[in-house]
Amino acid sequence: MARRQIPVIVLAGFLGSGKTTLLNHLLAHSGGSRIGVVVNDFGSIEIDALSVAGQVDSMVSLGNGCLCCAVDTSELDGFLERLARPAARIDVIVIEASGLAEPEELVRMILASDNESIVYGGLVEVVDAAEFGRTRERHPELDRHLGIADLVVLNKTDRVTDAEREDLEAVLAGLAPGTPVVASSHGRVDPELLFDRKPREDRLEAIRQLSFEDLAHEERDHAHDGQNGHEGHLHAAYESVEFVSDDPLHPRRFMEFLDHRPEGLYRIKGFVYFGVPGHRQKFALHAVGDFLRMYRSPWARSERRLTQLVMIGSGIDGSALRAGLEACRNEAPQDADDHSMWGVLRYTQG
Repeated sequence: MARRQIPVIVLAGFLGSGKTTLLNHLLAHSGGSRIGVVVNDFGSIEIDALSVAGQVDSMVSLGNGCLCCAVDTSELDGFLERLARPAARIDVIVIEASGLAEPEELVRMILASDNESIVYGGLVEVVDAAEFGRTRERHPELDRHLGIADLVVLNKTDRVTDAEREDLEAVLAGLAPGTPVVASSHGRVDPELLFDRKPREDRLEAIRQLSFEDLAHEERDHAHDGQNGHEGHLHAAYESVEFVSDDPLHPRRFMEFLDHRPEGLYRIKGFVYFGVPGHRQKFALHAVGDFLRMYRSPWARSERRLTQLVMIGSGIDGSALRAGLEACRNEAPQDADDHSMWGVLRYTQG
């Protein structure tokens, strides 16, 4: 059976963009998920580490310089190994990068890691809406950082007008084409965008979507904050599209769908059933941005053979996504052969 892998998310952004505020929000709204945090402060006083202390299940703090300056992955691997050990029971690991870090190097280190207990979970770049123009003038390298992000959080939108926010979103769309941009204030981003909340015991195999319980929780939060209307709600910042099929999917057509997934689609998660002779196992799918990986494992004895997928993004066309997946149905999987699975197996572990 494929070994469970823990997603490692890189949370980056320039100094003062609101990374620690966003991280604290995720910790406070984790929904039962256990979060391991690596805080990469710049300087000898680890202010960010102190800010999250006591709110996280397991944390490794790195002071006196940027983690991305390490020569190889050995140091980072040591910290990730501690957090990924089974005894820690961690569900997701977040690396909060220093505001002066090179996120590309952090991503490279995670992808180059030999630790089979972890998997890259995406790069989240936080942008200060009020200061972005001035910061970008002083630090043009931010354009490059945005270009490799899997998700951009336009934070502190409460400090700009609607027109200014729209202009910023247009600029970000040009710097990071196809990358979802989620507007927020005070770091309020729905955790569902970044990691799966731990499911209830009666839904361990379920594909979790935003539920009525979550929406009610959001309503209470905003009522407490004195906000009216839905424009500021977290669930208004993205769309979640579900697809379920009892018919097996055609492996070639499904890989073509994944290779041409539309702009704004940030995450795809779930299980795929191909039904091809010799490959009738369950394929767990994990996709974030351009990163794609599958894990093969046996179906439980009484488990229903089907495909269940949830797609999460910003500005996506749910009807078009479902239509694309409907076209992947394969009513005669017995006619497929090993060659048709090559594209799938290229991304499969286990």
